[in-house]
Amino acid sequence: MKQRFKMNLSVLLLLVAGLPSFSQVYLDAKTSDPNEIGWMKGFPPPKGKIISASDGSFFRFPALRYSVCHLREFMPTKVVKASTDKHYKFRQKLDKNIDKVTFRPLNSSATITWLESLELNYTDGILILHKGKVVYEKYFGALELNGVHAAMSVSKTFTGTLGALLVEEGLLDENKTGADYVPELKKSAFGDATIRQILDMTTGLKYSEDYSDPNAEIWAFSAAGNPFPKPASYSGPTNYYDYLVTVQKEGEHGKVFGYKTINTDVMGWIISRVSSKSIPELLSERIWKPLGTHVDGYYQVDGAGIAFAGGGLSANMRDMGLFGEMIRKKGKFNKTQILPEALIEDIMNGGNKDAFNKSVYSSLKGWSYRNMWWHTHNEHGAFAARGVHGQTIYIDPKAEMVIVRFASHPEAKNSKIDPTSLPAFHAVAKYLISK
Repeated sequence: MKQRFKMNLSVLLLLVAGLPSFSQVYLDAKTSDPNEIGWMKGFPPPKGKIISASDGSFFRFPALRYSVCHLREFMPTKVVKASTDKHYKFRQKLDKNIDKVTFRPLNSSATITWLESLELNYTDGILILHKGKVVYEKYFGALELNGVHAAMSVSKTFTGTLGALLVEEGLLDENKTGADYVPELKKSAFGDATIRQILDMTTGLKYSEDYSDPNAEIWAFSAAGNPFPKPASYSGPTNYYDYLVTVQKEGEHGKVFGYKTINTDVMGWIISRVSSKSIPELLSERIWKPLGTHVDGYYQVDGAGIAFAGGGLSANMRDMGLFGEMIRKKGKFNKTQILPEALIEDIMNGGNKDAFNKSVYSSLKGWSYRNMWWHTHNEHGAFAARGVHGQTIYIDPKAEMVIVRFASHPEAKNSKIDPTSLPAFHAVAKYLISK
C-alpha cells in the first residue's frame, strides 16, 4: 500500500537522499544568498519571506539555503551533546594561496580556481586541515562559526562508524544477521542479511529511491518517518522501525553494492538495541564528547522520537573537522584513543570493489564502500563521507589533509557536484604535499 500525505513529502524525501534531476536554471550562489533574500527576518517576517515545513517550502531552493542551517526551527530533533569541558582548539595558519590553486573539472577542457569552485558548488562553509592545523576556513550564506548545518547522508558515516565500533568491541558479530539482534526483522529482507552486508550496503532489497516513481518504496518510508500528524485515512507504518520490518528481499545479499538509506536506519536500530542507547546518545558518549567538540549537534526524529540515522544529523563545521582529523590519525585524538586503530585501518582499506563496480555508480570507477564510508582508491588513498547537496568530509592520508564542506547546491545528486569537487580536493592535496 502506497499512501501519500497531503503535505509535501519532499520535506522528508530530501533529507533521505535527494531530488529528481531536472534541467533547470537556478539563481547563482550570490543571488540566492539567504541573507540577501531575508528569509524569516522580521517580527513577523513579511509574508513572502516565511518558509514552512508544513507545505515543504523550507526545503525548496533557494529557501533550502536558509533551512540547512536552521532545521531545528522546522522539524523535531534530539540533541547530540558536545563536550562540556576540555574543548579542543585547532592551531591555525591560513594559506591564502589555496584560493589560487587551479584544476580542471571532470569532463571539461577549461581550468578554474579553487575559489571559483566554491561559488559553483553553493558552498556554505569550507574547512581545510593540514597536519592538524586550520589552513583554510570560509563561511557563506546562513552558516556561522558557531552554527550548525545539515549533514545529510554524511549522517550515514557516523552510524556506520558506530556499528563498526561495536563489531570491533564484540557487541556485534559481523557474520550474524539482523534478526539475531532485532527479532522483529525476521520476516523482512534484513532478517537474513549479515551485519557486514548491512554496513557495506550489499543487501538485496525490494526498495526503490526513484523519486519520479509515485509507487517507489521511498514514499512509504518517508510517510512512516513524517513527524507530523497522520491523516485519518492513513493506515501505513507510523515510524521508521515500523516501516523497516516491511521491507522485502529482492536478489541475493552480498553480491552488489546498493546505496539505500534504509540500510543505515536498520543499522541504527540494531545499534540502539544492543547498546540500549539512541544514536544521538551513543554518538555523543563515544565520539562527540571525547573529541572535545564545542557545539551541540542534533538529529531529526520521527513521531516516535526515533533518530533519522540515514540523514538527520546537523553539526558544527569545526566539530566535523575534529571527527575527520581523529579518523585521519587512526582514532587517536585529544590525547585519547577514541576509536580503535584496527577499525580505522579497516575503513581506510576500503570495501569490495567488485560489488561496487556492479552498482549504478559508473562515474566513480574503481571506488568502494566500507562501514558506510566511500573510498576513492586513488593514489592518495582518499576516502570520504558524502551527502546530498554537497556535504562531505574528505580525508586524504597521503596529503595529511581533511576537508569539511557544507553546501546548499540546488541539485541534490553528487553527480552534479562532483565534477567541480573531486578534482578540486585532489588539486589542493597535491598543492599541500608540494609545500
